[in-house]
Amino acid sequence: MPKIGMEPIRRKALTDAAIEAIGAHGSMAVTMSDIAGRAGVSPALAHHYFGSKDRLITESIRALLRDLKSDAVAALATAHSPRARLSAIVAASFSQKQFSDEVVAAWLAFYVDAQRAPEIRRLLAVYARRLHSNLMSGLRPLAGERDAQRIAEGAAAMIDGLYIRKALNADPARHDAAALVEDHIETQLLEIRGRTL
Repeated sequence: MPKIGMEPIRRKALTDAAIEAIGAHGSMAVTMSDIAGRAGVSPALAHHYFGSKDRLITESIRALLRDLKSDAVAALATAHSPRARLSAIVAASFSQKQFSDEVVAAWLAFYVDAQRAPEIRRLLAVYARRLHSNLMSGLRPLAGERDAQRIAEGAAAMIDGLYIRKALNADPARHDAAALVEDHIETQLLEIRGRTL
C-alpha cells in the first residue's frame, strides 16, 4: 500500500532528478531508469507518476519556471524603486541556484529540444514573456516605453547568452554575469538621461 503524502515528494524528487540527469548528460539523451535511479525510486514508479519521459521533462521545465518565479517574487518584494526592481530580476536570474551548472545545462538542452517539441517551446515562451514583463516593470518608469522595450530586449538577450556561454563551459562567474547585465542596463539609462538634460 502506498504511503499517504508521498506522491508530491516523489514527483519533486523525479523532476529534480530529471534536471540533474539532463544537466549531467548535456542533452535529453537520458532514460527513465537513469532519472528514477537518481531519485531513488523504480522506473515503474516514475512511469506511474508521469506516464512518459516527455511528460516528466515537461513537468521538470514547469518546476524550473516555478522556482525562477518564486525567486523573482521574493527578490521583487524587497525592491522599492524601479531601478531596484531591475537589479532584483538580474540577481534572481543569476542566483546560485538558478546559475548552477546542472540547471544551466538543463536550460540549454530544453532550448535545443524546443525545436521539435511544441510544449517545451510554449513553456520557454512563457519564460521569455515573464522575463520581459519583469524587466519592463522597472524600465518603463525610467526610460519610457520605446527605450524600455529596447533595453529589456538587450538585457534578456544578455541573460540568455550568458547562460549559453556557461553551458558551453565559457564559465562566466555568477557575479561577473550579473555585473555585465547591470552594466548594460546602467549604460543605457545613463545615455537616456544624457539626452534629456
